[in-house]
Amino acid sequence: MATRLNPYVNFQDDARAAMEFYRSVLGGELTISTFGDVGQTEKPLADLVMHAQLETPAGFTLMASDTPPGMAHLAGTNVSISLSGDDEEALNGYWRGLVEGGTINVPLEPQVWGASFGACTDRFGIHWMVNIGGE
Repeated sequence: MATRLNPYVNFQDDARAAMEFYRSVLGGELTISTFGDVGQTEKPLADLVMHAQLETPAGFTLMASDTPPGMAHLAGTNVSISLSGDDEEALNGYWRGLVEGGTINVPLEPQVWGASFGACTDRFGIHWMVNIGGE
């Protein structure tokens, strides 16, 4: 397997809901392992997501986990996820899904560099950028 770069997002007790939401927007296969799956029996840790991975038909990989109790968590401040390419229909569909229940920070519209670009914060506090076409 080639070396690859993909985002890894930490959540506060809602990694499962977030990853299921992203699967509904981006499609693909989602695998989820909880802390309980690896032997942790203490609640609520046992039910939290230790590792989740979404592999989409478009070739995106998104990984995530819940932050264990006692560890600091500040949603959305340390990650942005960028979706870019020339497939206007697919990227507009992702945009529509991501902004549902979220906040549009920069409307998806033509920019000076020749592409359409938008930025939003989804309903889980994660920052997304969508860039369609252009150089």
